[in-house]
Amino acid sequence: MSGIADPFGAEERLCSLIADSIIPRLVPDVEIISVEDATLLVVQVYPSGHRPHFLKKEGPVEGVYVRLGSTNRKADRELIAELNRSCTGISFDEMPMPELSEEDLYLDTARKHFSGKRELTREELMTLKLLTLDQGRYVPTHGAMLLYGKQRDFYFPDAWIQCGRFIGRDKADIFDHIDIHDTLPDAVESIILFLKKHAMRGADFSEIRRKDVWSIPLTMLREVIINALVHADYSQIGAPIRVSFFDDRIEIENPGILLPGMTVEDVKSGVSKIRNRVIARVFRELDLIEQWGSGFPRVIREAAEQGLLEPVIEEIGMRVRVTIFLAENQEIQVTEQVIRLLNCLEETPLSVKEAMSCLGLKHRPTFMYDYLKPAIDAEFAEMTQPNSPKSPTQKYRLTRKGKSLLSTGTGKR
Repeated sequence: MSGIADPFGAEERLCSLIADSIIPRLVPDVEIISVEDATLLVVQVYPSGHRPHFLKKEGPVEGVYVRLGSTNRKADRELIAELNRSCTGISFDEMPMPELSEEDLYLDTARKHFSGKRELTREELMTLKLLTLDQGRYVPTHGAMLLYGKQRDFYFPDAWIQCGRFIGRDKADIFDHIDIHDTLPDAVESIILFLKKHAMRGADFSEIRRKDVWSIPLTMLREVIINALVHADYSQIGAPIRVSFFDDRIEIENPGILLPGMTVEDVKSGVSKIRNRVIARVFRELDLIEQWGSGFPRVIREAAEQGLLEPVIEEIGMRVRVTIFLAENQEIQVTEQVIRLLNCLEETPLSVKEAMSCLGLKHRPTFMYDYLKPAIDAEFAEMTQPNSPKSPTQKYRLTRKGKSLLSTGTGKR
């Protein structure tokens, strides 16, 4: 370790550079230390009450930068606005929408959610900050419109959830997808239902449909989904919350990087900063959130208990992605759908269209995901032209293993 030859000179030059180049004035903590006979300069910058700071030569619009991992990224307009709000102590979802009124909210839905917990009088709506006073009028906040707005998609066109189930481990082929525009509290169950739809497996040959088991960690996923809904930056324009289901993992991605001063390690250790206070308060009142800051540590602990890889949280672009890994080498179960397909293939190889006709199906993704893919994964069926998977003359036939299964009488219907 070589260290710094002239630490006092280096300290003076660095402090002068910061003072001359950055507005508003930034005062870091600079310390000279010795490590193994080397002299080092340690610089620590604490969250500032005057943020955002910017490079004087680039100005307040183009000169604001944020740290993402090991890189620097220029902040966009929405992030600069959030940095300004963070100094005032007002979250985006607490801001009023003066052009609207109570009539623009689905208050009946809100009252149904709060039944037995709160009677949503106007005073209670004010306490929850679903309503606020603006120029003598009771108007919804951004949070109220995001939670229960009748025209949420108009005012916040990206405040919805996109779910997809993909074939394999990338996004080259998609089996099924759904766009969810429910109220945010209802969206939690809608997302879970989509994941369940693509995660059910039969028990075994003798207990088909008598018992269902889930091949995904639902408790962990629910926690991460709620976290994404609560902490998304709804001021951003361009992309919704995304839930992507692959063969080996599920990714939950929301707009908005971590709040100023927060790191990935902070999140993993349970440090919590609330981006959307109104949404978080409502989720807490509805028992969707158990305890502030406990979510991700609990997810990590549960992954370890289930023998899964540790979930990954990362900032990608201006978004946060959490990846939940699924168990490797999961036992592929023989479902009734697989048996029906094998019976169709018993006499002769069939194309996708022919096999769907034999099964009486019209929805191609259902056939691909529930019938064909499980049969191929279990090595009961195979392509007639494996070197040309997208050939228009492609057909599917039984393998020796598939024929053996049918010959035992297990798969006869």
